[in-house]
Amino acid sequence: MNNNWLEKNTFHDSDFKDLGRLVEAKAKKNLKISLCLPTLTEQKTIAKEIIILKSELMTRYPLLDEIVVVDSGSTDRTTEIARAYGADVYDAAEILPHLEQFKGKGENLWKALYITHGDIIIYLDADIKNIHHRFAYGLLGPLLIYNHIKFVKAFYDRPISIGKNKLRPTGGGRVTELVIRPLFSLFFPELTQLLQPLSGEYAGFREVFERIPFPIGYGVETSMNMDIYEKWGLDVIAQVDLDRRIHRNQDTKALGRMAFAILKTFINRKIRLGLIDLREDLFDEMIQYNLVNNKYEPDIFKIEGQERPPMIEIPEYREKFKIEQAHTQKLQEA
Repeated sequence: MNNNWLEKNTFHDSDFKDLGRLVEAKAKKNLKISLCLPTLTEQKTIAKEIIILKSELMTRYPLLDEIVVVDSGSTDRTTEIARAYGADVYDAAEILPHLEQFKGKGENLWKALYITHGDIIIYLDADIKNIHHRFAYGLLGPLLIYNHIKFVKAFYDRPISIGKNKLRPTGGGRVTELVIRPLFSLFFPELTQLLQPLSGEYAGFREVFERIPFPIGYGVETSMNMDIYEKWGLDVIAQVDLDRRIHRNQDTKALGRMAFAILKTFINRKIRLGLIDLREDLFDEMIQYNLVNNKYEPDIFKIEGQERPPMIEIPEYREKFKIEQAHTQKLQEA
C-alpha cells in the first residue's frame, strides 16, 4: 500500500486560490477547460451555480472556456434558466441520438465528452446549495500545477439540509461508509485513502475520461475510481478539500437503491478484471417493502446496470476529434 499518497496527493482549495497563477499555467500549457453540469430538475440551484462560475472563472479570470449543461429531461424550468444565464444547454437524448437511449447521471457525463471541447473537463453536481467558485478552481489546481496528476476528486464536510435555513452539522456519506469503504478495504485498500470516493465533483483530462467506460447510473463514480486506478495507478489521482458542501438529504430507500447500483457496478468490475468468478448472473431488481393497508407490499426497482463503452471507441467521436483508428487501438492496449 502506498502510504505516502494521502500526504502527497491531498490538497486544500486554498492551495490554489491564486487564480492568476492558474490562468498562467493554463496559458503556458495551451489548454482549454470545460465545465459540465449534469441536470435533472434543478431549477432551484442552477442559476446561482452558473452566475457565480461564469462571473468568477470566465469573466474575471479566464479559466473556463465553456459551461455546458447536459439535461436528462427536467420537468421544471432548469434548461430555460440555464440557457438564460449563458450556459450551453443540451438534451442528453439529442446527443448521439442513433444510439440506444438511457437516462442517468453517468449517461450525461459520458455524452458531455462528445459535446464539450476542453482538454480538461470539470464535472460538478447541479444541486450545490452553497456554490462557490472554489468548487471548480480547487479541482483545477492540481491538474494545472502538477504534471503527473490526471484526475482529481473532491472531499468536504457535508452538512445536510433538513429544512428552510436549517442544517444538520454532520451527515452524509452513508453509502460511502457502509458500502464503498468496506469494499475498498477488502479488495482495493489503497483506494480507501479517497476520503469521499462517491463525491459528485471531480475533474480530469479528456485523455483519461475518453478511455474508460461509464455506467449510466449511480455506479459511475465507483467505476471511475476503479478504472483509473487499475489503468494508471494511484499516483495520477489527487483529492482536494473544498471545505463544505450543503446538499439535499435522501431517504433510506433512495440510498438503498444507490447502494444496490454501486454494489452491482463494483462486482461487475471485479468480474471484468478477472478477480472474481460468479456461477450465476446478478439480478437486476432491488426489492424493498412498503406497509400498505397493514400489509407489506414489495416495491421492485429495476436497475439494469448498462454502461457506455469508452468514448474513444465511438466512430463519431473519433471523427469529431480527428483521432485515428490505429492511435485508438494503441491507447486501448496501453
